[in-house]
Amino acid sequence: MDKRTILDESQITRSLTRMSHEILEHNKGTKGLVFLGVKTRGEYLAERLQKKITEIDGVEIPTGTIDITGYRDDRKKERAGSAIDIGVSLDDKHVVIVDDVLFTGRTIRAAMDAILNEVRPSKISLAVLIDRGHRELPIRADFVGKNIPTAKEEKIDVHLEEHDAVNEVLLSR
Repeated sequence: MDKRTILDESQITRSLTRMSHEILEHNKGTKGLVFLGVKTRGEYLAERLQKKITEIDGVEIPTGTIDITGYRDDRKKERAGSAIDIGVSLDDKHVVIVDDVLFTGRTIRAAMDAILNEVRPSKISLAVLIDRGHRELPIRADFVGKNIPTAKEEKIDVHLEEHDAVNEVLLSR
């Protein structure tokens, strides 16, 4: 299998820095902003965005996780408890869902279902490190680290230090 690096550690860092500035500009600051990282790698990216925004603006954005397992349309599971793990209310907040790769859109649909099942945010946005296309649902990212046009059979692997001991994005053919 042919693998090639499409983002290295410094490119990931630059992408997240740019995305942080875009989020602040789009939101006109940090007021009402909350990050929810989709487990597993999305949660680490959300924490990194939180740190970048703290460096830029001096404000710590409330950041938590969302586990969409019980909301996936390809698995029938019982929903046990809350899918959202965060220490603040999301009602009337601008919730930014953070994930590593946007592909078909089904993960994000599940995340939105989980959020709307529990709270009433004022707005939901999406931030992804990689947008690879091939949407099956009308979902688009508001903040994108890098658009990578791919063939449907290709695979994008995001490796993050917190989970994989290395920071890189690989394309496999």
